[in-house]
Amino acid sequence: MKEQKYHLYLSDEEYRRVLQSLFSLKNSLIAQGRYTDAVDDVLCKVLSSKKRKIKIEYI
Repeated sequence: MKEQKYHLYLSDEEYRRVLQSLFSLKNSLIAQGRYTDAVDDVLCKVLSSKKRKIKIEYI
């Protein structure tokens, strides 16, 4: 079975907030002494994602 892919289009502000939230979650997990492997995987995916300029037209 093929793994389903998802696309997420974020503005610059939304992108910054996602990164801040992931860093905050990672720091809290480190403070609790828990593993951060899942958060690290998501951070790598977000940071290595392609940046595209998309024109959005509101109707």
